[in-house]
Amino acid sequence: MRPQRYTISISYSEADQGYIAQVPELAFCSAFGVTPRDALDEVERAMAAWLDAARNEDKPLPEPRPAKADFHVD
Repeated sequence: MRPQRYTISISYSEADQGYIAQVPELAFCSAFGVTPRDALDEVERAMAAWLDAARNEDKPLPEPRPAKADFHVD
């Protein structure tokens, strides 16, 4: 089975003094990090937990949005 590729949006939050990463397709799936990389690492863990919980409850998984561009962060 091919892994789902969901959208991850990362933006800086002045109020939180850090970066917020969100997965728009997965309701309430977001994470905080001091750096963009930290936020990405955290949201990947949150996304895995979100998807595991949905599978355990036999809930359908949302379809990923079509990608406009692929980015890779080192």
